[in-house]
Amino acid sequence: MTIDHLYQRFYYSRPGWQGGTVPFLNLCRERIRTGASILEIGSGPSNSYSEFFAGIGPLTGVDVSEEVLGNSSLVQAKIYDGVHLPFADLSFDAVVSNDVMEHVEQPLEHLAEIRRVLRPGGVYCCRTINLMHYMPLGSKCIPRSLHVRVARRMRRSAPETHDPWPTFYRGNTRSAVRRFCSSAGFSGVEFRMIEPEPAYTGGHAALFWPMMAYERLVNSTRLLKGFRITLIFVART
Repeated sequence: MTIDHLYQRFYYSRPGWQGGTVPFLNLCRERIRTGASILEIGSGPSNSYSEFFAGIGPLTGVDVSEEVLGNSSLVQAKIYDGVHLPFADLSFDAVVSNDVMEHVEQPLEHLAEIRRVLRPGGVYCCRTINLMHYMPLGSKCIPRSLHVRVARRMRRSAPETHDPWPTFYRGNTRSAVRRFCSSAGFSGVEFRMIEPEPAYTGGHAALFWPMMAYERLVNSTRLLKGFRITLIFVART
């Protein structure tokens, strides 16, 4: 049985299956009012996430890469240094980021900048990877050069795509998020932990079975939710 058939049989065909993306986007839709001015951190080039956020309200994007300048969903695009957001205080109703926090070297400064540009009643919606999962724990134990080679192979990246950005995982546990958000001036944080289908098999069916066993285990009880891979949080001003 091919890897595609395994995913179809055990995940995609299951009633109510959502994966890790739909719950995040639904949460953003629930927490961000229609017409709100939104800042997306790490927008990158044109993509389905930016298109979704732009459907809620006018979307501004920033990224450390000049790829952001070609994102057609943005009303404004800027390149920034990865720390200091190039906007005035109280500029946005909402900030969103997807798979960005793990690359942030200074999470307190990052969150303080987000808090600065948010208006009263604003929200920051973030999806990132949970450090307590075996994937990031494994990546922290290997050299950067090996991590890049393994990541490219597991993701089946095209040769012309850039290498994965460096990862730090300094704001990638619930306790770290609570601590940094409190220090940055946010009033409260809510969390959702998700273990979706094992997406990092790299097309290898042999890896699918142990990864699926892990998924079934951590989803079997709320006591193990802290070991699920997807960490979603909403911080409120």
